[in-house]
Amino acid sequence: MNAMRAQEIADSPVMANVMLNGERVYIQHVDEDNETARVYPLDDPSNEQEVHLSELVERE
Repeated sequence: MNAMRAQEIADSPVMANVMLNGERVYIQHVDEDNETARVYPLDDPSNEQEVHLSELVERE
């Protein structure tokens, strides 16, 4: 996923279907300089992690 789209998703009030290794995640913050995002699984908000944007996939 590119940084611009990840930021759009993070800023949007509408929940997008974003996957990380087959699991739906919420994008909390995007670091465009490092091309990373802080995400957490929808079913486990305490499990925050920093991942490279290339690991995120948006599903329809």
